[in-house]
Amino acid sequence: MPKLSSKALIIVAFFAIYVIWGSTYLLNKIAVTALPPFFLAAIRFFCASLLIFGISKIMKLDLSITKRQFINSVIVAFLFLVYGNGVFVWALKYIDSGFGALLASTQPLFVLLLMRLMDNKRMQTKSLVGVSLGIIGMYLLVSQRELVTNEYTLLGIFMIFTCVFGWSYGSVFVSKANLPKSYFVSTGYQMVLASVMLTVASLSFGEVWISPLEWSTEVSWSMILLITFGSVIAFTAFNYLLKEVSTEKVATSAYVNPVIALFLGWYILDETLSVQSIIAAAVLLTGVYFITSRKRLA
Repeated sequence: MPKLSSKALIIVAFFAIYVIWGSTYLLNKIAVTALPPFFLAAIRFFCASLLIFGISKIMKLDLSITKRQFINSVIVAFLFLVYGNGVFVWALKYIDSGFGALLASTQPLFVLLLMRLMDNKRMQTKSLVGVSLGIIGMYLLVSQRELVTNEYTLLGIFMIFTCVFGWSYGSVFVSKANLPKSYFVSTGYQMVLASVMLTVASLSFGEVWISPLEWSTEVSWSMILLITFGSVIAFTAFNYLLKEVSTEKVATSAYVNPVIALFLGWYILDETLSVQSIIAAAVLLTGVYFITSRKRLA
C-alpha cells in the first residue's frame, strides 16, 4: 500500500507542475501589467511562506534547519525564485506569456548540458538530436519579426534564457543538496528567503509599492491563485519530485506548460499565435521529447 500511495503522490505532483504551472504564465502576465515585478514576486512568496509555516505548525512538522541547509536554501531560493521567477516575471512585461512559456521549454536542453558538464554524463544519440532540434526551434521562435517589435522584446528574450539557465542549474543542484527533510518546510524556507531578497531588489530598483486595496479584482484573483496553487502546491510538488525522480523527468513539465500557456494567452489575453510559433513549438518540443525519452546509461 505505501508503494501505491507513493506512486499516486508522484502522479499528483506531476499534474501540479504540468497544469498549474502552465497557467501561472497567464496569471503572472495579468498581475505584472499592474504591479512592479519584484514587488509582485516578493508579496507572492512572502504570503505563500506564511501559509506554509502556518500549516506546518498545525501539522507539527519539524521546522528546524541546520547551517548547511540554510545556506543551500538561500542558493536555491535565489536560483529558482529570485532570478528564475522574479526576473522572468519582469521579462513578461515585454513579451507575450505564451511566447515566454515556449522559451522556458528549453529547460531540458540546459539541464542536459549542465549534467554533461557537472556529472560528466555522456550524451547519447537521441540527446544530440534533441539538442539540435531545440536550437532550431529556438531560432524559429526568436526570429519572428512580428513578435520582436522593439529592443525591449529582445532584452526580454535574452533575460528569459538566463532565467531558464539559472532554474536548470538549480534543478541539478537541488537533486543533491542537503535541505530540510520535509519538502513542505523546505519550500517555506526557500520562499521566505526569496521574499527578503526580492524586497531588497524591489527597493533597490525604486519600484512603487501598490496597496492591495488598490488592486483590481483581476489582479487580486491572479495573486491569490499564484500564492495558493502556483507557490504552495506546485512548488512543493516540484521540490518533492526533484528528490523522488530524475531531474530530466521533472524537466518534462516543459512538454505541457507551453501548450497550456499558449492556449490561455491566446484565448484570454488575445495574444498572437502565429503559424511560425506553432511550428517552432512542434520542433522544440520534439527535441525535448528526444532528450527525455532516451534510455539511461548503465
